[in-house]
Amino acid sequence: MPIRVCGCCGPLRPRYKRLVDNIFPEDPKDGLSKSDMEKLTFYAVSAPEKLDRIGAYLAERLSRDVVRHRYGNVVIAMEALDQLLMACHSQSIKPFVESFLHMVAKLLESREPDLQVLGTNSFVKFANIEEDTPSYHRRYDFFVSQFSAMCHSTHEDPETRKRIRVAGIKGLQGVVRKTVNDELQAIIWEPQHMDKLIPSLLFNMQDSEDLDRGGHPSTPSEVVQDGEENPAALAENCFRELLGRAAYGNMNNAVRPILVHLDNHHLWDPNEFAVSCFRIIMYSIQAQHSHHVIQQVLNHLDTHNKNTPRVRAGIVQVLLETVDIAAKGSVGPTVLEVFNTLLKHLRMSVDCEVGESSWRNSSTSVSSGRSKDSEERIVQNAIIQTIGFFGGNLPDYQRAEVMMFIMGKIPLFGTPCHTLDTVKIGHRGTKRIQTMLLSSLIMVTFGFKAKSMAAALPPSFLEPLFSISLMEDSELRQLVLEILHNITDRHDNRAKLRGIRIIPNVAALKIKREKISKQDVVFIKKHGQQFYRHIYLGCKEEDNVHKNFELLFTTLAILTIELANEEVVIDLIRLSIALQDMALTNEENMPMFNRCGIMALVAAYLNFLSQMIANPAFCQHVSKVIELRSIDAPYLLPENIFRDKCPVPNSLDKKDKLLYFQTSEMAECLTGPAYNAERLSVPYVPQVTDEDHMTRRKSLVDTISLQVDIMSNTLPDKSQLAEEITFETLKKAIDTTGLEEQEREKRRQVMEKFQKAPFEEIAAHCESKANMLHDRLAQIFELTIRPPPSPSGVVSISAGHTQHQSVPVYEMKFPDLCVY
Repeated sequence: MPIRVCGCCGPLRPRYKRLVDNIFPEDPKDGLSKSDMEKLTFYAVSAPEKLDRIGAYLAERLSRDVVRHRYGNVVIAMEALDQLLMACHSQSIKPFVESFLHMVAKLLESREPDLQVLGTNSFVKFANIEEDTPSYHRRYDFFVSQFSAMCHSTHEDPETRKRIRVAGIKGLQGVVRKTVNDELQAIIWEPQHMDKLIPSLLFNMQDSEDLDRGGHPSTPSEVVQDGEENPAALAENCFRELLGRAAYGNMNNAVRPILVHLDNHHLWDPNEFAVSCFRIIMYSIQAQHSHHVIQQVLNHLDTHNKNTPRVRAGIVQVLLETVDIAAKGSVGPTVLEVFNTLLKHLRMSVDCEVGESSWRNSSTSVSSGRSKDSEERIVQNAIIQTIGFFGGNLPDYQRAEVMMFIMGKIPLFGTPCHTLDTVKIGHRGTKRIQTMLLSSLIMVTFGFKAKSMAAALPPSFLEPLFSISLMEDSELRQLVLEILHNITDRHDNRAKLRGIRIIPNVAALKIKREKISKQDVVFIKKHGQQFYRHIYLGCKEEDNVHKNFELLFTTLAILTIELANEEVVIDLIRLSIALQDMALTNEENMPMFNRCGIMALVAAYLNFLSQMIANPAFCQHVSKVIELRSIDAPYLLPENIFRDKCPVPNSLDKKDKLLYFQTSEMAECLTGPAYNAERLSVPYVPQVTDEDHMTRRKSLVDTISLQVDIMSNTLPDKSQLAEEITFETLKKAIDTTGLEEQEREKRRQVMEKFQKAPFEEIAAHCESKANMLHDRLAQIFELTIRPPPSPSGVVSISAGHTQHQSVPVYEMKFPDLCVY
């Protein structure tokens, strides 16, 4: 009877259970029964409401088989689940998916690598299915954690460890594909998930034996190499896919774990892997999000401002790579903030360098200090390159703002500086900052093409730049001239003019030039005297070397090409003659090399100018002088004087006029309607302005000596007061004929100057006289006007420093009415 009951009850089981049981053969090695699987699939498609029960029953069997270690039946169950998932697409699949994910989780929790890989492969197949409706309640927290743990597998067997890591990466990739496109699954971008997902991918990318696989960062790497899957390449592709789907609001959560991972694993020094990561990031994200990554790296640099120089240099070099890749015009609105941060770290680096060198005394500290200085130089050079690349990626209107911003950061002696305290860092630190900021300006201005000079060189930029050109440092003056070349050379002629020399045929250089515009004519009329003045004063500096003269020649040539009309040509010739006269008279007691260098500069430039204006008579005169110099005075030509060990004379013979360019002959050559040659008879004299006093570096001793000189000059000389009055002195005082002649000659020169000199030069001359008078009055008032004494003390200003000197009451002098 019991046997009959069991036989009767067997057919009473639900049909879906019987269909599920039938797919499992007696011997698991035979695999899934295809005919029975087709019946189960047909039943599931025909009755989709049964899918949840089918899934629950399969999950029950799979759990039992896992516990009993019947791994063959486990494989069959997962294969059946995969086929049901692929075949059924309807609303009823949602409950079935829950059973499916429960079974996948069961496999991932097991310690068997084969089951973990099996569960991962099923999850990846599920991730590739596009569902018709989103899921409101499904979460993948467990899968993110489990797949991340698999990515960090430490299995003893290398092959098994590689299989588990590959499976973990594939699982994370499946989670990314399943969630990033689902608006209801934005929770995947939360920090607790990104802190697990991102480091797992980076760990496998970092673990690769060959970081540089030969591929470009913008293209994915080969996942399969030699028939085996490469974990590093697979992780990199998943990393690209994740970042490519990141929206603007998720960039912070995506980038922050990357920076933390690089910190925890000390990957900033050396920084090859960090650079590789951020190159992948910049090529993977959307172009409009580039500035957000740059801002994140800058903020990270701020947090490491007290770290070692190598770590800071590594972060800055990563920033350089990101800026270099960032698309033009997509670096965001916070441009000045970025430059401000970089300049702040530049100042910190200089402070560290100067501070380290100040306390060095012993030999051991000297060697360690030098290595620290060299490391700080690496940081500084990386910052300068970053500033240059960043500025080069900006559009012209933003680049002009950056140029003004950097110029405002350069410390100038005698001027207020709101950003850099030059007292603390001293002369060495200040010069270092000036050099680096000017170098960064060179990089920012490279390739800058302005439509008009007035837009490229506004007074707020031009005046401080010229102020730096008056500093007593040849390196700083060279940097200023290179900046001017970048801005003024709008037709890329500078490479053709490289090297100061006598050019035999200027036409062969194929100089590119256009007709000067009205805006540029107005600009050169307004600022031409400033250019001439600073070129003139720059030639006088005693520390000039070959490169200084070479850059001065290029400056004159570019001015001729870009801004020279007939009036400017006359001014440039007057400037050249003034330079020649300065070298001949030698009122500044310049070295003979400098005097010969100036003469060579004048010869090279007049040779270039004469061919540019195509005046045969002028060319003939210049060529004649150069020919005679090559025979009798080769040291007055650039090819000889700037050669190593060139012999120089003890003096220059002023009487041999054939060796020098004559104003009268050049005026005859330029006589005609085109040029106002009469102006050549008026010698060029640079006007003294406040700029000379502002930019010249004066130490404390220099300032005190200046005050002493002024005070001594104001006091009358006793010998002059006691001068004996004789007949001859009275006769000289009465005889006024000589004085009248001198006064008449002086009036004639003044009238001639006001008739022939340009208006700008006359205005500059009058302004300089007014400024000099104002300066003298200010010095006199400062020395004569003193505050009344008080017992609390007297405030005295000496060399820019305020000093308080207390005065005892018994030493004070009171008026008679106040004493009783």
